[in-house]
Amino acid sequence: MDVLIHLFVGLHIVGIASLLGGFLNQMKAMGQGTARFVPAMLHGALTMLVTGVILVGLNQADDQSVNNIKIGVKLALLIVILGLVYVQRDEEAVDKRLFGLVGALTTANIFIAVLWT
Repeated sequence: MDVLIHLFVGLHIVGIASLLGGFLNQMKAMGQGTARFVPAMLHGALTMLVTGVILVGLNQADDQSVNNIKIGVKLALLIVILGLVYVQRDEEAVDKRLFGLVGALTTANIFIAVLWT
């Protein structure tokens, strides 16, 4: 079971890297007002959602404690991120504030995962 959990943690990190990497890749364009949500950001957010749900299920099946409040906060942030990226995915340019919000929420989600024990 530990190998399976670690596999999905790795996939979850790949999703985070895709979402944050897509954001960081568009930072220069954000300064020019031409930033857009790239497909890697949408796929990363979806990967995070699927692997996160699987991780919660695997941890509960392994009789490990799961902080449901932490998971709920992370899920709420991810749903907002996913909604914003999905709705604006076909736009040629996204508003700077909206694009920055996705980056801030992604970073907050990372810090919640790491610091909230």
